[in-house]
Amino acid sequence: MRREHVLPAPADTHALGRHLADLVAPGDLVVLVGPLGAGKTALTQGIGAGLGVGEPVTSPTFVIARVHRGGRVPLVHVDAYRLGGVADVDDLDLDATTAESVTVVEWGEGLVEQLADEHLEIRLDRRDDDVRTALLVPHGLGWEQRLAP
Repeated sequence: MRREHVLPAPADTHALGRHLADLVAPGDLVVLVGPLGAGKTALTQGIGAGLGVGEPVTSPTFVIARVHRGGRVPLVHVDAYRLGGVADVDDLDLDATTAESVTVVEWGEGLVEQLADEHLEIRLDRRDDDVRTALLVPHGLGWEQRLAP
């Protein structure tokens, strides 16, 4: 799989998420990095759709974390934007669901990496022409192998 993706439309971001859903397994951690409007929630919606989650996947900005069941693997969607630090992440008890779920964390860089031995970091950006980009950065041999062409 390519590590760099150009995503001209929200549907492309969603499609990348659906493709990533084919690669994830219980226990996986995906950390989404990028500014507001870069496509973090759209990517997570694609992952949810690819997993077969039947309910809408919306930004958990105010509830911080949502668990979506009903797909082939539960999806835990976290928005760490309002969290003050690692202690706040610990208070969420995400490690209690990590082993059986796919955990996707928006704004989680520097806060959640300790939840798993390996993780996939996705660096999203929005260019001046409103086109989004995604750079997949594997952390660990398992992700290196899954993303290998």
